[in-house]
Amino acid sequence: DGGETLTYSPGTKVKIFRGFIETMRMLAPMTSAMLLAGVVGTLYWLTVNVGVWAAWLAGGFTLMAAGLLAMVVTVLVKWFCVGKHRPGDHPLWSEFVWLNELQDAFVETVAGPWFLIPSLGTGELNVALRALGAKIGRGAWIDSYWFPETDLCVVGRGATVGPGTVVQTHLFQDRVMSLDHVTIAEGATLAAHSVALPAATLGAGATVGPGSLVMRGDQVPANTVWQGNPIEPWAGRTS
Repeated sequence: DGGETLTYSPGTKVKIFRGFIETMRMLAPMTSAMLLAGVVGTLYWLTVNVGVWAAWLAGGFTLMAAGLLAMVVTVLVKWFCVGKHRPGDHPLWSEFVWLNELQDAFVETVAGPWFLIPSLGTGELNVALRALGAKIGRGAWIDSYWFPETDLCVVGRGATVGPGTVVQTHLFQDRVMSLDHVTIAEGATLAAHSVALPAATLGAGATVGPGSLVMRGDQVPANTVWQGNPIEPWAGRTS
């Protein structure tokens, strides 16, 4: 695990390597800017050479193409940088942590504004999350793209993940990043602006109300209703 050299006392070479990876994160906003330039350039060309009507008609298709390209680039970066996420521990000054942050920069800066946010609550979002490695069941309704380590996220058939929710599959403690699965089983609901921490499971048909925190390792029984920070049984409510 590298001990102190990868947690509290990194050497010069490690710091230089981290600086290099951190600098690479600038590629994310640069990519987003190039997509914007491509969209504007395409519409400008159509306006000048064909007419405003052509740019207007092609506007939606141009944005869709840019979104698809943004998603493809992000998926490639994710699989190139970290491959498949697996449960485990990684010290702060380790290559995995930096590369994971690099691919996350592309999710937030490239795929987010160009594809994921416009696709919230649609089947296209489910397809995109699957391409990033998440396990999404048929008929799941997802209104958030905050799935930090996608391969560790499981959303069952007909489950609901509300807006502003975070399926949080990692935590830092003592400068060590710990990863584990989060499972939202078939028909379960993680309501708006809630957070589920690593190793948490919502059983089939379970409901976690809005603004709640599912603690690390919590096992929410099937067909029960919970709410709070941290969660507790929601008095007077049944699923």
